[in-house]
Amino acid sequence: MEKVQENKMGTAPLFRLIMSMSIPAMFSMLVQSLYNVVDSYFVAKISENAFTAVSLAAPAQMLMISVGVGTAVGINSLVSRRLGQKRQKDADNAATHGFILGFINWIFFALLGFFAVEPFFKSMTSIEEIQKMGVSYLSIVMVVSVGIFIEINLEKTLQATGNMIHPMISQTLGAVINMILDPIFIFGLLGVPKFGIEGAAIATVIGQICAMFYMIFICFFRKHTINITLKGFEFHAKTIKDIYAVGFPAMVMNSISSVLLAGINMILVSFTETAVAVYGAYYKLQSFIFMPVFGLTHGLMPIMGYNYGAGNKKRLISAIKIGCVIAVVMMACGAALFLLIPDTLLKVFEASPQLLEMGVPALRIISLHFVFAAIGIILSALFQSIGLGVRSLFISALRQLIIILPLAYVLSKIGLVYVWWAFPIAEIIACTVSILVFVNTYNTKLKYLGKKDVVI
Repeated sequence: MEKVQENKMGTAPLFRLIMSMSIPAMFSMLVQSLYNVVDSYFVAKISENAFTAVSLAAPAQMLMISVGVGTAVGINSLVSRRLGQKRQKDADNAATHGFILGFINWIFFALLGFFAVEPFFKSMTSIEEIQKMGVSYLSIVMVVSVGIFIEINLEKTLQATGNMIHPMISQTLGAVINMILDPIFIFGLLGVPKFGIEGAAIATVIGQICAMFYMIFICFFRKHTINITLKGFEFHAKTIKDIYAVGFPAMVMNSISSVLLAGINMILVSFTETAVAVYGAYYKLQSFIFMPVFGLTHGLMPIMGYNYGAGNKKRLISAIKIGCVIAVVMMACGAALFLLIPDTLLKVFEASPQLLEMGVPALRIISLHFVFAAIGIILSALFQSIGLGVRSLFISALRQLIIILPLAYVLSKIGLVYVWWAFPIAEIIACTVSILVFVNTYNTKLKYLGKKDVVI
């Protein structure tokens, strides 16, 4: 019989637990956001075409991150649920599978980096300089992507146990190294050759690899609730299925964001490449607001998954309520910044007068959806944490494919400024649907949790 150990996720005071687990993740996500802005800041100093090239590369990078994060979310959900059910060996097995899956994901995207990058950029723009810069940047990022795939799986595994400090250190380490190396490799400082836009890619992958080695050291040479071991390892179809029952919908859900980004870029480039740069600037800036909220979900998901697995309805519902309140407050503060000082934010990227003219109304209009998005993000994290990733996928597809893209296309026929209204309209509808789906989930899965047999 497996030894049953008390876990803080089932016993500690809830608000304090959520904050203690979320704040490290929020901090690391803020650092990641700062890295994104700093990276783009230095690239923008090369030229507006260089900034546009990086903006056009974003959908492919997002697709890569989507596969990595989707797999990691599946691992996190499965490990936390198995711990809540006191099934230690199954939790260990899921974590070990996650480590191996990281290498498989890397090999897939390395192949895409060799063969698919040039056709991708030729389909996005006819400007040869942007094509050349984009291919140089994205090829390096994809071929040498091993760091991000291994690190994210190990990070989510530790977060599933309630350990948020080492994931925070890992993400911070990678981002700080990246920020330090960016100007060195881009502009050729300290005796290093001047690589230009390729230097930004080199700095990125070095930071990711350093973070990966840190997580490998922590996970394999330090004691944790979870034990990852390759000795006698065999793939189990049931474990893979359980990981991707949540992971695949999360993967597709995040990949939809890549499709949205590419689709919006194609709509905007029909006006001018500067419009693409505006959306690229917005996308970097909004990460300051959204990333901390995603950090909050990193702390919430293992708590919700554990208490769902343990049949503790009261703690699960309380975690949802607390998470929603915190997320709404954070998003409201972010929206205020976008509404009040959009020009100041855009000037971080060496914004030209034309970019400012397009960008100021864009930031103000798009930011109207932030508060509605907060509720959707927390409810999506709930669905993932209790093994209902398909519901998150449905809401994400509704928001980004069924509503935003078609609506943005139709509104583009009226004028560029109207394209931005597709975002708040879609988010209001998606938020309403999220609440309705939650009500259904409560009535069918949560209402009698802990009082009668529930399939978990």
